[in-house]
Amino acid sequence: MGRAIGYMLKLWVGLIRFLDDPRISLDNNAAERALRGVVVGRKNHYGSKSKRGTEVAEVFYTLFEIAKLSGVDPRAYLTMAAKRAIANPGSVTLPSDLT
Repeated sequence: MGRAIGYMLKLWVGLIRFLDDPRISLDNNAAERALRGVVVGRKNHYGSKSKRGTEVAEVFYTLFEIAKLSGVDPRAYLTMAAKRAIANPGSVTLPSDLT
């Protein structure tokens, strides 16, 4: 119990930060919801026999979620990013490039 209290006291400033700044949420539900799709997708690939297929799926899940979090249509983002990558190999297209 003493170790748990000591741990909490070391983090106390962060734990009460929301009291000084009303923009800080009391929970992390938004972050949890944002990651739900990625976690479900990852669990679907646990039994995959193809390591490369799992890695490709990981990249696509990440790109879709980043686009959604940026307020950009994932399909439009991936289409534009693919076209730019074909036209200019090695180029990087960010979701903010669509806005």
